Amino acid sequence: MASPAETTSPAAYTLKTILKFKPFRTLWLAQFVSIFGDFLALFGVISLITFRWHGTALQVTAVTIAYMLPLAVISPVAGVFVDHWNVKRLMIASDLIRAGLILLLVFARDVAQISAIFIALSAVSSFFAPAQSVTVRTIVPPEGLLAANALMAQAFYVVRLLSPAAAGMLVAWLTEKACFYLDVASFIFSAAMISGLIILRPARAQGEKTVKSLTQDFLAGNKFIFTHAGLAFVFIAMAMAFFVLSAFSPLISIYIRDTLHAGSFMFGAISAMVGVGLIVGTQLVTRLVRNRSKAHVVLGGLFSLGISAALLGAFRSTPMAALSTFTMGFAIAFVWVPAQTMSQQETPPVMVGRVSSTFMSLISLAQVFGLLLSGFLAQKLGIRPLFIACAGFLALISACGYFMVRGRSDAPGIASPANATPESSATSAQSSS
Repeated sequence: MASPAETTSPAAYTLKTILKFKPFRTLWLAQFVSIFGDFLALFGVISLITFRWHGTALQVTAVTIAYMLPLAVISPVAGVFVDHWNVKRLMIASDLIRAGLILLLVFARDVAQISAIFIALSAVSSFFAPAQSVTVRTIVPPEGLLAANALMAQAFYVVRLLSPAAAGMLVAWLTEKACFYLDVASFIFSAAMISGLIILRPARAQGEKTVKSLTQDFLAGNKFIFTHAGLAFVFIAMAMAFFVLSAFSPLISIYIRDTLHAGSFMFGAISAMVGVGLIVGTQLVTRLVRNRSKAHVVLGGLFSLGISAALLGAFRSTPMAALSTFTMGFAIAFVWVPAQTMSQQETPPVMVGRVSSTFMSLISLAQVFGLLLSGFLAQKLGIRPLFIACAGFLALISACGYFMVRGRSDAPGIASPANATPESSATSAQSSS
């Protein structure tokens, strides 16, 4: 006999109501504080290299790549292990290890040492990110995933807007070490919050974990992604979006200086509009996406990102530059949130770690290529023609994506432990944290 939960479609969560759901609120608060600490530490590192050590732009870029590249390389392999391990213990261990690594920044004496620390941080983070995705997928009901992912993305950009001012004051009053100590404290806070979560996952068959079996798991996860037309498209769309964003980031300052003939204040204001746009986008995405195909929403977000690139390349005015960067952030919200939600909803629970880690790997790899190629392409094409070329490229990807997902509707979410029957809950209890 069907239960009421099976015959009645539950109401979707909003950004407000999902925060009333205690397990998610605990995880969200842990990550908000941790992300804030990360931005303080990143600002402290950049300040240390730039102003105290009088480093070069190449050295700052090298540190950024030192963090991004291991994420791209290690994440796909890390996801295989995440699908086998206890995610709660993994996230706590990751937070505590990263707290220790950040503490080493206090004693760093050159860029090489900072880069080595960032490589180690990235390697540990490669395990945390898919474990967090599994946790969100497990503790949040399917109808709450869209709102949960929107709030996670919003937290990142709210912190991105607020942290520079706080970090600047800390560095001015207490030196960069204060930023590092606070980041250590944020990781410890995150670990303490996560320790209070109860995370139940469907039990996996306990077979021997050999290199062959783990390789088969890795191949199965990637086969699932790239034979699923909708997921394959949204993964490519995310990679393209972050490639463009990372390529734009180092060029916007040059554009403002040479094309708009403005200074650092205007650079800060126009750059901040990306964050404002994303915050506005995440406020609206849960309302506009709820009854639409997520793949088609991602398609619209990617096309809108192309429009923002075209605006930046076509006009030479400060208001249009601000509108362009605002549209850029707004569009990314409509790519990131539905793509992340779709990957969680349509992936079998036993594969969520592998799929989400491949997701992170593609994003990180796209950002590395964006950083590496932006200067070279700008020198060959010019900054404004490059922006126009990016717009055309995104329009082409959007057109190809339209034919990939045409006529496709979202598959229903896969039942999660949050909605499981008593019998399945008893079975999954052996995976309890």
